[in-house]
Amino acid sequence: MNPRIQVEHTVTEEVTDVDLVQAQLRIASGQTLADLGLSQDTVTLRGAALQCRITTEDPANGFRPDTGRISAYRSPGGSGIRLDGGTTHAGTDISAHFDSMLVKLTCRGRDFPTAINRARRAVAEFRIRGVATNIPFLQAVLATPTSRPGGSPPRSSRSARTC
Repeated sequence: MNPRIQVEHTVTEEVTDVDLVQAQLRIASGQTLADLGLSQDTVTLRGAALQCRITTEDPANGFRPDTGRISAYRSPGGSGIRLDGGTTHAGTDISAHFDSMLVKLTCRGRDFPTAINRARRAVAEFRIRGVATNIPFLQAVLATPTSRPGGSPPRSSRSARTC
């Protein structure tokens, strides 16, 4: 058994309405899936979701992690927008001794085009100054033909995606 929760678990949570971390902790404390009201038959997919990881990596420099002090920080919000991360704010020092991820942005919609539109808007609303980020790269990914509303996702994809 691998009890480790995947970093992409937020995408699954958004399309199933199951809090996987809470379920994992409750099972570790002795409860069963039946106690949680979960079975393969009760878990259904609703809509689509994707995740973008906002990092202090510089796409123009081979995605090399950047360090420094964040001088400005504003994150997006609104319907279908979920942010998971530490306490990042103006004045936060970004060190080379830690993971370069600032925040995970998970966007949900009734369908894939809606989720993509929300992700495009949310990524554009981020304001992070003082360190390089991968935001320009994410904007380029979200602008590709399969990411645009009406574009077809690859055949191997599911309702959940990660950028």
